[in-house]
Amino acid sequence: MSESKKLIKGLYNWTFLMIVVVAVILINIISSFIYKRYDMTEDQRYSLDNGTVSFLEQTDNFKSRVNLKIYLDGNLPANIKHFRNAVEDKLQEFKQFTGNRIEYQFINPNVGTEKEQQELFQNIFAEGKGILPMDLVYMKDGSQSKMMLWPGAIIEYGGSTVQSVQLLPGSNTRQPYQLDNMSSIIQNSINNLEYILVSALRRATQDTKPRIGFLHGHGELTWPQTQRVRALISPYFNIADVTINDSVHALDNLDGLIIAQPRSRFNDRDLFLIDQFVMRGGRLMCFLDQLKINTDTLESTGTVHTTRYPDIRIDDMLFDYGLKINDNYIMDIRCLPKQVPLAKQSMIPWFFNVMASTTAHPIGRNVDPVNLEYTSEIQFVNQDPKIKLTPILTSSTNSTVTGLAPMVSLSLPLNYGKDPKLVSNPDSETNKKCLAGLAEGMFKSHFRNRISDAYAKNPATKTLESSSKEGKVLLVGNGRFIANEYDSMPNKLAAGYQFRPKQLNNLQFSQELINMKISHFFGNQDFFQNMTDYMLDNNSVLGIRSRQIDIHEINSEEIKASANYYKTLNIVLPIGIIISLAFFFGFIRSRKYTK
Repeated sequence: MSESKKLIKGLYNWTFLMIVVVAVILINIISSFIYKRYDMTEDQRYSLDNGTVSFLEQTDNFKSRVNLKIYLDGNLPANIKHFRNAVEDKLQEFKQFTGNRIEYQFINPNVGTEKEQQELFQNIFAEGKGILPMDLVYMKDGSQSKMMLWPGAIIEYGGSTVQSVQLLPGSNTRQPYQLDNMSSIIQNSINNLEYILVSALRRATQDTKPRIGFLHGHGELTWPQTQRVRALISPYFNIADVTINDSVHALDNLDGLIIAQPRSRFNDRDLFLIDQFVMRGGRLMCFLDQLKINTDTLESTGTVHTTRYPDIRIDDMLFDYGLKINDNYIMDIRCLPKQVPLAKQSMIPWFFNVMASTTAHPIGRNVDPVNLEYTSEIQFVNQDPKIKLTPILTSSTNSTVTGLAPMVSLSLPLNYGKDPKLVSNPDSETNKKCLAGLAEGMFKSHFRNRISDAYAKNPATKTLESSSKEGKVLLVGNGRFIANEYDSMPNKLAAGYQFRPKQLNNLQFSQELINMKISHFFGNQDFFQNMTDYMLDNNSVLGIRSRQIDIHEINSEEIKASANYYKTLNIVLPIGIIISLAFFFGFIRSRKYTK
């Protein structure tokens, strides 16, 4: 080969090498500014929900820059470090849609002097209203070590601190977490990370909140009975107690109206105002009991006759919107057990305490069964194509309905034997009964042909005979399913009593079932939260709560059986590939240079 050809070939090789080096450097520089990953999982667990993307993309949601100070940095155990990295990955994804409207920084709270650390701890703890510390115990060098983490973030918006968010659960200092038992807690927190962060951002940046009213004046559930659900939705909605009292403008400032277990008659004036509220696009949520049952009589005598509540009349108005509630009870094989003292069979399946099944609708998707005791059937009666009717809660396929205003007996379950079949074809989908129904669309006024003179002649009243904008009406055939049990205590500072919910959340657990050591969990609370979000069009977190991420347990037996195979494969395969490549390139080289 001539000198000129060697020079050209050398120049070519060096040029190619420089191009490769420069390309690698450029790729690394560009990749440091661009964050992108591809989700190959079946359930898309590493992709943002559509509601999250929509929330982050709307610049109106971030009128000022959001800054998150995350106190989870420093010398952390491996699995806590993994969680810390998951938080950063999620925030990086958020920034793809928000840009510099969201900024974050990880802070090690254990730096500085002891005095500076204590001041920081007091600030972020905020007398129990801020981040709660997590005490962690782990083994190191054969001895037990302990560390305290602050697994949360402080959110600053508009130049001031507005909120704290807990990313991992805090602990009681007397009951620290064992690091070896943290895997499931961390995995669950990673799965809920998107919901936790979006909820916190939504609360921090929300300038105005939709206003939901709890109606009173007709024997509805009282304030002490609804404290839990009010606290549940108060971060996202302004809550008001509303009594109409013949006021034409009583419902004007409301976006949603809740009517829970009314027990006395609605007059024309009240019905007219509620109807016009719906015609203006208001969101109406009704939880009704059609029948009255005396449970004390049932417990003492074993039987009781149910009676109809006085004609409250609001059910007639709901009928015009396409929803009808029947004067009966649902009996379902999917129910809670009931203890019957002094009986041959001390525990019976209580068909009247239905564990309602949720549907694929966003309100009920992936929500645990909703506990509905003595619930009535909902039927759809409207054929108007402008109204969409959707079941939200249903009974199981092995369910039936009683007659109108039935007699209830504790002996009834015993008549069905050990394998109860409430219907002849217990696997048929046609047996499912609707327990909660939703009507959406353009409604016709209940008063379109019979407007009350008291309002028709009132110049302050603008009567609408049909919807001016799309409305939503939801009806549940049980008025008590959101009621919390509560304690009352004399209030020394003011006349009267102070009320607080009992420590056990009866919207999630039953004390009776706990005493019987029966595993259970009710979805009443989650259902109510999803319902208000959907009805008021606050869907940025609804889809996240409804996502189903399956964490499959590792099959330890299969791991043991296949361990040697995979160990051998991991050792032999890389070595085999290297040896094969060596022989291959040696063969090519010998062919090329051997004359």
